Amino acid sequence: MNQKREPAAISFGEFVAMMALMQSLVALSIDAMLPALTEIGQDLGAKEVNDSQLIVSILFLGLAFGQGVYGPLSDTTGRKPAIYLGFSLFLTGCVLSLFATDLTMMLSGRFLQGLGLAGPRSVIVAIIRDQYEGPAMARVMSFVMTIFIFVPAIAPTLGQGILLVAHWRAIFAALLGCGILTLIWLVLRLPETLTADRRIPFSLMRIKRAIQEVCSHRVSLGYTISLGLISSAFLGYLSSAQQIFQKQYKLGTMFPLYFAILALCIGSASFANGRLVMRFGMQHLSRWSKRISTVISLLFFLYVLSVGGQPPLWSMMAYMMAILFCFGIMYGNLNAMAMEPLGHIAGVGSAVMGALSTLISVPCGILIGHSYNGTVIPVIGGFTISGVLIVAVMHWVESKGDKTSTEQENPEGML
Repeated sequence: MNQKREPAAISFGEFVAMMALMQSLVALSIDAMLPALTEIGQDLGAKEVNDSQLIVSILFLGLAFGQGVYGPLSDTTGRKPAIYLGFSLFLTGCVLSLFATDLTMMLSGRFLQGLGLAGPRSVIVAIIRDQYEGPAMARVMSFVMTIFIFVPAIAPTLGQGILLVAHWRAIFAALLGCGILTLIWLVLRLPETLTADRRIPFSLMRIKRAIQEVCSHRVSLGYTISLGLISSAFLGYLSSAQQIFQKQYKLGTMFPLYFAILALCIGSASFANGRLVMRFGMQHLSRWSKRISTVISLLFFLYVLSVGGQPPLWSMMAYMMAILFCFGIMYGNLNAMAMEPLGHIAGVGSAVMGALSTLISVPCGILIGHSYNGTVIPVIGGFTISGVLIVAVMHWVESKGDKTSTEQENPEGML
Protein backbone atom coordinates (compact mmCIF):
# COMPACT_ATOMS: atom_id res chain seq x y z
CA MET A 1 0.00 0.00 0.00
CA ASN A 2 1.17 3.52 -0.76
CA GLN A 3 1.68 5.20 2.59
CA LYS A 4 2.78 8.76 2.02
CA ARG A 5 2.93 10.16 5.53
CA GLU A 6 3.06 8.86 9.07
CA PRO A 7 -0.27 7.41 10.22
CA ALA A 8 -2.59 9.78 12.03
CA ALA A 9 -4.21 8.64 15.27
CA ILE A 10 -7.68 8.64 13.76
CA SER A 11 -9.50 5.95 11.82
CA PHE A 12 -10.12 6.28 8.09
CA GLY A 13 -13.88 6.41 8.62
CA GLU A 14 -13.73 9.12 11.27
CA PHE A 15 -11.24 11.11 9.17
CA VAL A 16 -13.54 11.04 6.14
CA ALA A 17 -16.59 11.89 8.28
CA MET A 18 -14.84 14.85 9.92
CA MET A 19 -13.58 16.23 6.60
CA ALA A 20 -17.05 15.80 5.14
CA LEU A 21 -18.74 17.60 8.04
CA MET A 22 -16.38 20.56 7.82
CA GLN A 23 -16.92 20.68 4.07
CA SER A 24 -20.65 20.33 4.61
CA LEU A 25 -20.87 23.52 6.64
CA VAL A 26 -20.60 25.37 3.34
CA ALA A 27 -23.55 23.49 1.86
CA LEU A 28 -25.56 23.79 5.07
CA SER A 29 -24.91 27.54 5.21
CA ILE A 30 -26.21 27.91 1.66
CA ASP A 31 -28.98 25.38 1.21
CA ALA A 32 -30.73 25.55 4.58
CA MET A 33 -31.94 29.06 3.80
CA LEU A 34 -33.05 28.50 0.21
CA PRO A 35 -36.74 28.09 1.22
CA ALA A 36 -36.47 31.32 3.25
CA LEU A 37 -34.83 33.58 0.64
CA THR A 38 -38.00 35.38 -0.38
CA GLU A 39 -39.10 35.89 3.23
CA ILE A 40 -35.66 37.14 4.29
CA GLY A 41 -35.53 39.55 1.36
CA GLN A 42 -38.97 40.94 2.18
CA ASP A 43 -38.22 41.33 5.90
CA LEU A 44 -34.90 43.07 5.25
CA GLY A 45 -36.17 45.39 2.52
CA ALA A 46 -34.72 43.92 -0.68
CA LYS A 47 -35.53 46.28 -3.57
CA GLU A 48 -35.67 43.64 -6.31
CA VAL A 49 -36.89 40.03 -6.17
CA ASN A 50 -33.57 38.72 -7.53
CA ASP A 51 -31.64 40.66 -4.85
CA SER A 52 -32.45 37.88 -2.40
CA GLN A 53 -30.12 35.64 -4.43
CA LEU A 54 -27.20 37.69 -3.07
CA ILE A 55 -27.74 36.02 0.31
CA VAL A 56 -26.42 32.89 -1.41
CA SER A 57 -23.86 34.28 -3.83
CA ILE A 58 -22.17 36.75 -1.44
CA LEU A 59 -21.08 33.82 0.71
CA PHE A 60 -19.15 32.47 -2.27
CA LEU A 61 -17.44 35.84 -2.63
CA GLY A 62 -16.21 35.53 0.94
CA LEU A 63 -14.96 32.05 0.12
CA ALA A 64 -12.97 33.40 -2.82
CA PHE A 65 -11.17 36.05 -0.78
CA GLY A 66 -10.58 33.78 2.20
CA GLN A 67 -9.04 30.86 0.35
CA GLY A 68 -6.02 32.92 -0.64
CA VAL A 69 -5.15 33.39 3.04
CA TYR A 70 -5.70 30.11 4.84
CA GLY A 71 -3.57 27.87 2.62
CA PRO A 72 -0.32 29.83 3.10
CA LEU A 73 -1.19 30.37 6.76
CA SER A 74 -1.68 26.63 7.25
CA ASP A 75 1.73 25.94 5.69
CA THR A 76 3.27 28.18 8.37
CA THR A 77 1.25 27.52 11.53
CA GLY A 78 -0.05 24.03 10.80
CA ARG A 79 -3.45 23.04 9.48
CA LYS A 80 -5.48 23.25 12.70
CA PRO A 81 -4.67 26.85 13.76
CA ALA A 82 -5.71 28.09 10.31
CA ILE A 83 -9.01 26.25 10.62
CA TYR A 84 -9.55 27.68 14.11
CA LEU A 85 -9.29 31.19 12.66
CA GLY A 86 -11.81 30.30 9.97
CA PHE A 87 -14.30 28.95 12.47
CA SER A 88 -13.99 32.11 14.57
CA LEU A 89 -14.94 34.28 11.58
CA PHE A 90 -17.73 31.93 10.55
CA LEU A 91 -19.34 31.93 14.00
CA THR A 92 -19.07 35.73 14.14
CA GLY A 93 -20.79 35.96 10.75
CA CYS A 94 -23.58 33.68 11.97
CA VAL A 95 -24.23 35.98 14.91
CA LEU A 96 -24.24 39.04 12.64
CA SER A 97 -26.73 37.44 10.24
CA LEU A 98 -28.85 36.19 13.12
CA PHE A 99 -29.43 39.75 14.33
CA ALA A 100 -29.44 41.49 10.92
CA THR A 101 -31.85 44.43 10.63
CA ASP A 102 -31.39 45.16 6.91
CA LEU A 103 -30.07 43.47 3.79
CA THR A 104 -26.69 45.19 4.01
CA MET A 105 -26.08 43.84 7.51
CA MET A 106 -27.23 40.39 6.38
CA LEU A 107 -24.86 40.41 3.40
CA SER A 108 -22.00 41.55 5.65
CA GLY A 109 -22.66 38.59 7.92
CA ARG A 110 -22.90 36.24 4.95
CA PHE A 111 -19.61 37.53 3.55
CA LEU A 112 -18.00 36.95 6.93
CA GLN A 113 -19.41 33.43 7.02
CA GLY A 114 -17.91 32.74 3.61
CA LEU A 115 -14.60 34.29 4.65
CA GLY A 116 -14.55 31.97 7.66
CA LEU A 117 -15.69 28.85 5.81
CA ALA A 118 -12.83 29.36 3.37
CA GLY A 119 -10.61 28.09 6.21
CA PRO A 120 -11.90 24.55 6.49
CA ARG A 121 -12.81 24.40 2.80
CA SER A 122 -9.30 25.18 1.54
CA VAL A 123 -7.29 23.54 4.32
CA ILE A 124 -9.29 20.29 4.06
CA VAL A 125 -7.78 19.73 0.61
CA ALA A 126 -4.30 20.30 2.03
CA ILE A 127 -4.98 17.96 4.97
CA ILE A 128 -6.04 15.20 2.58
CA ARG A 129 -3.06 15.95 0.32
CA ASP A 130 -0.80 15.66 3.40
CA GLN A 131 -1.93 12.05 3.69
CA TYR A 132 -2.82 10.87 0.17
CA GLU A 133 -1.86 11.37 -3.46
CA GLY A 134 -3.04 10.34 -6.92
CA PRO A 135 -6.07 8.06 -7.24
CA ALA A 136 -6.04 7.47 -3.48
CA MET A 137 -6.60 11.18 -2.93
CA ALA A 138 -9.38 11.16 -5.54
CA ARG A 139 -10.94 8.24 -3.65
CA VAL A 140 -10.91 10.12 -0.35
CA MET A 141 -12.22 13.28 -2.01
CA SER A 142 -15.04 11.29 -3.59
CA PHE A 143 -16.08 9.73 -0.28
CA VAL A 144 -15.93 13.16 1.37
CA MET A 145 -18.08 14.55 -1.43
CA THR A 146 -20.50 11.64 -1.10
CA ILE A 147 -21.21 12.49 2.53
CA PHE A 148 -21.02 16.21 1.83
CA ILE A 149 -23.69 16.06 -0.84
CA PHE A 150 -26.24 14.48 1.47
CA VAL A 151 -26.28 17.76 3.39
CA PRO A 152 -27.72 19.73 0.43
CA ALA A 153 -30.25 16.91 0.13
CA ILE A 154 -31.60 17.50 3.63
CA ALA A 155 -30.63 21.14 4.29
CA PRO A 156 -33.60 22.75 2.47
CA THR A 157 -35.92 20.35 4.31
CA LEU A 158 -34.30 21.42 7.57
CA GLY A 159 -34.75 25.06 6.63
CA GLN A 160 -38.36 24.47 5.58
CA GLY A 161 -39.04 22.62 8.83
CA ILE A 162 -37.62 25.48 10.87
CA LEU A 163 -39.78 27.96 8.95
CA LEU A 164 -42.89 25.95 9.83
CA VAL A 165 -42.30 26.34 13.56
CA ALA A 166 -40.04 29.37 13.94
CA HIS A 167 -38.73 32.56 12.35
CA TRP A 168 -36.08 32.41 9.61
CA ARG A 169 -33.54 33.71 12.16
CA ALA A 170 -33.68 30.28 13.81
CA ILE A 171 -31.90 28.89 10.73
CA PHE A 172 -28.86 31.00 11.59
CA ALA A 173 -29.10 29.91 15.21
CA ALA A 174 -28.94 26.29 13.99
CA LEU A 175 -25.88 27.10 11.86
CA LEU A 176 -24.22 28.67 14.88
CA GLY A 177 -24.82 25.55 16.98
CA CYS A 178 -23.58 23.22 14.23
CA GLY A 179 -20.41 25.26 13.82
CA ILE A 180 -19.66 25.12 17.54
CA LEU A 181 -20.15 21.33 17.71
CA THR A 182 -17.95 20.76 14.65
CA LEU A 183 -15.19 22.92 16.12
CA ILE A 184 -15.26 20.95 19.36
CA TRP A 185 -14.94 17.64 17.46
CA LEU A 186 -12.02 19.02 15.46
CA VAL A 187 -10.21 20.25 18.56
CA LEU A 188 -10.60 16.98 20.43
CA ARG A 189 -10.03 14.36 17.71
CA LEU A 190 -8.01 15.55 14.70
CA PRO A 191 -4.21 15.31 15.01
CA GLU A 192 -2.13 17.94 13.27
CA THR A 193 -1.22 16.57 9.81
CA LEU A 194 1.56 19.04 9.04
CA THR A 195 4.46 18.29 11.35
CA ALA A 196 6.73 21.10 12.53
CA ASP A 197 9.64 19.99 10.33
CA ARG A 198 7.52 20.43 7.19
CA ARG A 199 6.22 23.92 7.97
CA ILE A 200 7.35 26.87 5.91
CA PRO A 201 7.87 30.43 7.23
CA PHE A 202 5.25 32.87 5.98
CA SER A 203 6.52 34.87 3.03
CA LEU A 204 4.72 37.05 0.51
CA MET A 205 7.40 36.17 -2.01
CA ARG A 206 6.68 32.47 -1.51
CA ILE A 207 2.99 33.12 -2.09
CA LYS A 208 3.79 35.07 -5.23
CA ARG A 209 5.99 32.26 -6.51
CA ALA A 210 3.37 29.67 -5.67
CA ILE A 211 0.74 31.63 -7.58
CA GLN A 212 3.10 31.83 -10.52
CA GLU A 213 3.76 28.10 -10.33
CA VAL A 214 0.07 27.21 -10.23
CA CYS A 215 -0.80 29.59 -13.04
CA SER A 216 2.11 28.49 -15.22
CA HIS A 217 1.50 24.77 -14.75
CA ARG A 218 -0.84 23.75 -17.54
CA VAL A 219 -2.35 20.79 -15.69
CA SER A 220 -3.12 22.66 -12.46
CA LEU A 221 -4.31 25.80 -14.21
CA GLY A 222 -6.47 23.99 -16.74
CA TYR A 223 -8.23 21.78 -14.23
CA THR A 224 -8.68 24.71 -11.83
CA ILE A 225 -10.36 26.75 -14.57
CA SER A 226 -12.56 23.73 -15.32
CA LEU A 227 -13.56 23.58 -11.66
CA GLY A 228 -14.46 27.27 -11.80
CA LEU A 229 -16.62 26.72 -14.87
CA ILE A 230 -18.45 23.81 -13.22
CA SER A 231 -19.04 25.92 -10.12
CA SER A 232 -20.28 28.85 -12.23
CA ALA A 233 -23.10 26.82 -13.71
CA PHE A 234 -23.88 25.22 -10.37
CA LEU A 235 -23.98 28.56 -8.53
CA GLY A 236 -26.31 29.96 -11.17
CA TYR A 237 -28.63 27.01 -10.65
CA LEU A 238 -28.32 27.20 -6.88
CA SER A 239 -29.18 30.90 -6.79
CA SER A 240 -32.24 30.37 -8.98
CA ALA A 241 -33.44 27.01 -7.62
CA GLN A 242 -35.93 28.42 -5.12
CA GLN A 243 -37.52 30.69 -7.72
CA ILE A 244 -37.57 27.97 -10.39
CA PHE A 245 -39.13 25.24 -8.29
CA GLN A 246 -41.24 27.15 -5.79
CA LYS A 247 -42.53 29.86 -8.12
CA GLN A 248 -42.13 28.80 -11.75
CA TYR A 249 -43.18 25.20 -11.15
CA LYS A 250 -45.37 26.12 -8.13
CA LEU A 251 -44.02 23.33 -5.91
CA GLY A 252 -44.34 25.33 -2.68
CA THR A 253 -43.24 23.32 0.35
CA MET A 254 -42.42 20.37 -1.94
CA PHE A 255 -39.36 22.26 -3.20
CA PRO A 256 -36.96 20.62 -0.67
CA LEU A 257 -37.96 17.16 -1.93
CA TYR A 258 -37.13 17.94 -5.55
CA PHE A 259 -33.94 19.72 -4.52
CA ALA A 260 -32.95 16.67 -2.45
CA ILE A 261 -33.43 14.34 -5.41
CA LEU A 262 -31.04 16.43 -7.50
CA ALA A 263 -28.52 16.71 -4.67
CA LEU A 264 -28.52 12.94 -4.27
CA CYS A 265 -27.60 12.59 -7.93
CA ILE A 266 -24.33 14.39 -7.21
CA GLY A 267 -23.83 12.31 -4.08
CA SER A 268 -24.38 9.04 -5.89
CA ALA A 269 -21.98 10.15 -8.62
CA SER A 270 -19.29 10.97 -6.07
CA PHE A 271 -19.79 7.61 -4.39
CA ALA A 272 -19.60 5.80 -7.73
CA ASN A 273 -16.48 7.73 -8.62
CA GLY A 274 -14.83 6.64 -5.37
CA ARG A 275 -15.22 3.06 -6.59
CA LEU A 276 -14.58 3.54 -10.30
CA VAL A 277 -11.57 5.86 -10.17
CA MET A 278 -9.28 3.11 -8.89
CA ARG A 279 -10.14 1.02 -11.93
CA PHE A 280 -10.56 3.47 -14.81
CA GLY A 281 -8.49 6.49 -13.75
CA MET A 282 -9.32 10.13 -13.18
CA GLN A 283 -8.79 11.44 -16.70
CA HIS A 284 -10.84 8.72 -18.36
CA LEU A 285 -13.87 9.28 -16.11
CA SER A 286 -13.62 13.07 -16.37
CA ARG A 287 -13.26 12.92 -20.14
CA TRP A 288 -16.43 10.90 -20.67
CA SER A 289 -18.41 12.88 -18.11
CA LYS A 290 -17.61 16.18 -19.80
CA ARG A 291 -18.56 14.80 -23.22
CA ILE A 292 -21.88 13.38 -22.06
CA SER A 293 -22.85 16.46 -20.05
CA THR A 294 -22.01 18.85 -22.87
CA VAL A 295 -23.97 16.93 -25.51
CA ILE A 296 -26.99 16.61 -23.20
CA SER A 297 -26.85 20.33 -22.37
CA LEU A 298 -26.67 21.40 -26.01
CA LEU A 299 -29.65 19.25 -26.95
CA PHE A 300 -31.75 20.26 -23.95
CA PHE A 301 -30.95 23.95 -24.44
CA LEU A 302 -32.32 23.78 -27.98
CA TYR A 303 -35.44 22.06 -26.64
CA VAL A 304 -35.87 24.67 -23.90
CA LEU A 305 -35.68 27.46 -26.48
CA SER A 306 -38.33 25.71 -28.57
CA VAL A 307 -40.80 25.69 -25.65
CA GLY A 308 -40.16 29.25 -24.55
CA GLY A 309 -38.12 28.34 -21.49
CA GLN A 310 -40.99 26.43 -19.87
CA PRO A 311 -40.17 22.70 -20.21
CA PRO A 312 -42.33 20.20 -18.31
CA LEU A 313 -41.17 19.52 -14.79
CA TRP A 314 -40.34 15.88 -15.57
CA SER A 315 -38.00 16.87 -18.42
CA MET A 316 -36.31 19.52 -16.30
CA MET A 317 -35.74 17.01 -13.52
CA ALA A 318 -34.44 14.36 -15.92
CA TYR A 319 -31.96 16.82 -17.44
CA MET A 320 -30.77 18.12 -14.07
CA MET A 321 -30.32 14.60 -12.71
CA ALA A 322 -28.12 13.64 -15.66
CA ILE A 323 -26.06 16.84 -15.67
CA LEU A 324 -25.47 16.88 -11.91
CA PHE A 325 -24.45 13.22 -11.98
CA CYS A 326 -21.80 14.06 -14.59
CA PHE A 327 -20.65 17.05 -12.54
CA GLY A 328 -20.38 14.83 -9.48
CA ILE A 329 -18.04 12.52 -11.38
CA MET A 330 -15.88 15.37 -12.60
CA TYR A 331 -15.59 17.43 -9.43
CA GLY A 332 -13.53 15.10 -7.23
CA ASN A 333 -11.31 14.02 -10.12
CA LEU A 334 -10.57 17.55 -11.30
CA ASN A 335 -9.68 18.58 -7.75
CA ALA A 336 -7.26 15.69 -7.39
CA MET A 337 -5.71 16.16 -10.83
CA ALA A 338 -5.22 19.88 -10.27
CA MET A 339 -3.53 19.21 -6.91
CA GLU A 340 -1.35 16.34 -8.12
CA PRO A 341 1.61 18.50 -9.27
CA LEU A 342 1.35 20.70 -6.15
CA GLY A 343 2.14 18.26 -3.37
CA HIS A 344 5.22 20.25 -2.34
CA ILE A 345 3.07 23.38 -1.86
CA ALA A 346 -0.19 21.71 -0.86
CA GLY A 347 -1.42 24.49 1.42
CA VAL A 348 -0.82 27.50 -0.78
CA GLY A 349 -1.54 25.40 -3.86
CA SER A 350 -5.03 24.47 -2.66
CA ALA A 351 -5.56 28.12 -1.65
CA VAL A 352 -4.68 29.44 -5.09
CA MET A 353 -6.79 26.73 -6.74
CA GLY A 354 -9.79 27.47 -4.55
CA ALA A 355 -9.49 31.25 -4.87
CA LEU A 356 -9.06 31.14 -8.65
CA SER A 357 -11.92 28.71 -9.27
CA THR A 358 -14.22 30.68 -6.94
CA LEU A 359 -13.30 34.03 -8.49
CA ILE A 360 -14.30 32.53 -11.83
CA SER A 361 -17.53 31.04 -10.51
CA VAL A 362 -18.91 33.89 -8.38
CA PRO A 363 -19.32 36.64 -11.00
CA CYS A 364 -20.48 34.14 -13.62
CA GLY A 365 -22.87 32.48 -11.18
CA ILE A 366 -24.30 35.84 -10.06
CA LEU A 367 -24.79 36.82 -13.70
CA ILE A 368 -26.66 33.58 -14.42
CA GLY A 369 -28.79 33.87 -11.30
CA HIS A 370 -29.68 37.55 -11.83
CA SER A 371 -30.65 36.76 -15.41
CA TYR A 372 -33.57 34.67 -14.14
CA ASN A 373 -36.65 35.91 -15.96
CA GLY A 374 -39.32 33.39 -15.09
CA THR A 375 -37.90 30.77 -17.45
CA VAL A 376 -35.09 28.21 -17.16
CA ILE A 377 -33.27 29.58 -20.23
CA PRO A 378 -30.56 31.42 -18.19
CA VAL A 379 -29.80 28.36 -16.04
CA ILE A 380 -29.73 25.85 -18.89
CA GLY A 381 -27.74 28.31 -20.98
CA GLY A 382 -25.23 28.56 -18.13
CA PHE A 383 -24.78 24.79 -18.03
CA THR A 384 -24.42 24.65 -21.81
CA ILE A 385 -21.85 27.43 -22.11
CA SER A 386 -19.82 26.11 -19.18
CA GLY A 387 -19.87 22.62 -20.72
CA VAL A 388 -18.53 23.86 -24.04
CA LEU A 389 -15.81 25.87 -22.31
CA ILE A 390 -14.82 22.89 -20.13
CA VAL A 391 -14.42 20.75 -23.24
CA ALA A 392 -12.17 23.40 -24.76
CA VAL A 393 -10.06 23.87 -21.61
CA MET A 394 -9.63 20.15 -20.92
CA HIS A 395 -8.73 19.56 -24.57
CA TRP A 396 -6.03 22.21 -24.18
CA VAL A 397 -4.71 20.44 -21.06
CA GLU A 398 -4.75 16.95 -22.52
CA SER A 399 -3.71 17.66 -26.12
CA LYS A 400 -0.09 18.37 -25.22
CA GLY A 401 0.53 14.70 -24.67
CA ASP A 402 2.36 15.04 -21.37
CA LYS A 403 2.21 12.06 -19.05
CA THR A 404 1.31 13.47 -15.68
CA SER A 405 1.36 11.62 -12.42
CA THR A 406 -2.42 11.68 -12.38
CA GLU A 407 -2.39 8.72 -14.71
CA GLN A 408 0.16 6.69 -12.80
CA GLU A 409 -2.51 4.60 -11.21
CA ASN A 410 -1.70 3.37 -7.74
CA PRO A 411 -4.80 1.76 -6.29
CA GLU A 412 -4.09 2.21 -2.63
CA GLY A 413 -3.20 4.92 -0.14
CA MET A 414 -3.55 5.24 3.59
CA LEU A 415 -3.12 7.62 6.48
